[in-house]
Amino acid sequence: MGDCCEEVVQFDLLDLSIQKIVNKAKAVREKAYCPYSKFAVGAAILCKDGAIIDGCNVENVSYGLTICAERSAICKAISQGQKDFKSIAICAEMKEKFVGPCGACRQVLAEFNLDMDIYLCKPNNEIVKTTVGKLLPLSFTPDWVSFSS
Repeated sequence: MGDCCEEVVQFDLLDLSIQKIVNKAKAVREKAYCPYSKFAVGAAILCKDGAIIDGCNVENVSYGLTICAERSAICKAISQGQKDFKSIAICAEMKEKFVGPCGACRQVLAEFNLDMDIYLCKPNNEIVKTTVGKLLPLSFTPDWVSFSS
């Protein structure tokens, strides 16, 4: 990822609520079902009311049916009556690289909040911060679309 979209942040200097979602994303990553790729991802969403909802990736032998951690967390949040999201932490391990959401997950996140903070985390607590809007410029959002009745 280019430095135009992200800022390195120190775990110890983050707000306690953000530290909690980072830790939750790291913990739920351990529950990921990824027997094919061995690429475990965890996500935790901080809702505007303070609730924290987590999710992990769930693979399928038919790769197209795989559910990413971010969409897993969003679906779980919606099923629990949440839809106002403040931040999301995403934890994955890819050596020196930070792992951002895939295109489908960026679009799903954009459905709810372009200003949502995204914390991309490595298991060793290296973190960069960005937003949905920075990762998905010129996005297709509910405000952009008008449906005729």
